[in-house]
Amino acid sequence: MNEPIRVLVVDDHPVVTQGVALLLRSQPNVVLAGSARTGREALEAAAALDPDVVLLDLRLPDMLATEVIRKLRTVRPAARVLLFTAYADHAALPAALEEGVVGCLLKDVSTTDLASAIQDAHRGQTVMDPRVDAASGNRLREALLRVGLTRREYEVLRLVATGHTNPEVAAELGLTRNTVKTYLQSAMGKLGARNRVEAIAKASEARLL
Repeated sequence: MNEPIRVLVVDDHPVVTQGVALLLRSQPNVVLAGSARTGREALEAAAALDPDVVLLDLRLPDMLATEVIRKLRTVRPAARVLLFTAYADHAALPAALEEGVVGCLLKDVSTTDLASAIQDAHRGQTVMDPRVDAASGNRLREALLRVGLTRREYEVLRLVATGHTNPEVAAELGLTRNTVKTYLQSAMGKLGARNRVEAIAKASEARLL
């Protein structure tokens, strides 16, 4: 008999983990291996528990989903990452989907659909809730227009939010350090933020991160 698929749930709301546990309780082929509330905890749990599939919330208190996905690839390369979000229209979805995840589910998924999606993800198949439409890139453009950020200002802010220093952002984007500083200051001004921490918080509230 095949071993059950081991799932790690990464979400800072315990009720989500409890809900997944209840949904999977009647599924003999899928088991909840563990949970984590932060990106840091997720990396530690992935190393200790060897999950087959990681259900990853798009918004965590300490890391962006994109950063967690990259680091999970180092810690547990074989694990399939499946985004698990309440927001089908979240502007940060395109960037996360580009990181090599197997797909995205919304949190109101049914028991049957969740178990089926996890099994498909484990096989490496793409799993995408139909409500997460193909025009996700348009959502980012619309969200940036709402707050007045340019794409470049957003790229700089997104890298800063993942812990990159200004010199690292400059190297990543092929810009000078002064240009990065200018973009960051411009983004802070448009968001009404006094510093980069406030800017990241306000961008998160706007569902950009």
